[in-house]
Amino acid sequence: MGTTQLESVPEPKYWHLKTVLSEALDSEFSVGEILPNERDLAARFGVARATLRQALEQLELEGRLQRRRGVGTTVAPPRVGVAVGSEQHVWPGAVGDAWQPTDCTAAVPPASVADILDSVHGEQVHTVRRSRVTHGQPVAAELLYIPASSVPDLSAIDAPSGAARARAVLRELQRLELEGQDRAVELGSARADDAKELDRLPGAPVLVVTTRFFAEGRTAAVSVATYRADTCRLTFGDSGGVEIHHDPERRAS
Repeated sequence: MGTTQLESVPEPKYWHLKTVLSEALDSEFSVGEILPNERDLAARFGVARATLRQALEQLELEGRLQRRRGVGTTVAPPRVGVAVGSEQHVWPGAVGDAWQPTDCTAAVPPASVADILDSVHGEQVHTVRRSRVTHGQPVAAELLYIPASSVPDLSAIDAPSGAARARAVLRELQRLELEGQDRAVELGSARADDAKELDRLPGAPVLVVTTRFFAEGRTAAVSVATYRADTCRLTFGDSGGVEIHHDPERRAS
C-alpha cells in the first residue's frame, strides 16, 4: 500500500478510506495475507486510528477482512456456497440435512423465543445445538427450541444427553405433520459462545436466521441459526428459500 493523504471529501473519512483499502486488497494482497498493524496503516494513510478502525470494521462486515485470534487482520477467502433454505415441508434433522447435532439440554429460552412459541416465560424447553461446516470451515451455529408439547412421547431413558439426545428429539419432532415455516434474517453481533464455535471474535458481524416451524395450528419449534457474515451472502429466490452463494467475481472478498 502506498502512502496517501486523504483529501477533503463529502463522505465520511472512514468510508473513503474503506474504498481505498478495498482497491488495495484487490491489487496488492492475496487471500490469507496479514495486514500491517493499525499504527502503520494509520500513518501511511494520514488518518486517526479511530478512522482506520471504522474502515476495517466495515470491510470485515462486507466480508473482505477477517480478524483471527492470535494472528491479526487477514484478507478473507472467497465466500462459500451454502444452501440455507430447505424444502418448505422438511423438519430439521430430515434426510439430507447438512447440520450436525452436538448437544441437547433442557433450558429456559430467551423471552423473544418464548413469545414466538407462545409458552410460559420461565418454562424449560428442549434446546438442541447444531453446527454446520462447509469446505472444512465452520459457517453456522444453531439453537433449535422445541417445547415438550411437540415431542410428548420422548423418552429420557434412551438418550439422556449430548448428541444422542439431540437426535432423539429431532426424530420425535418429525412425527408431527409439518404445515409450513417462515424465516426472518437480520444482522447481528456474535455472542461469546457462537463466536467460539464459529472461530470468530465476540462481537464479529453475523447473520441471524430465525425460522418458525408450524404444526397442529401452532409454532412447534423455533430455530435461531447464526451465520458468519464474512462467509455468507444470502439471497432470496422465487421459491421462498434462502441460499448463500459463492461470488466468483471477487478474488479476495
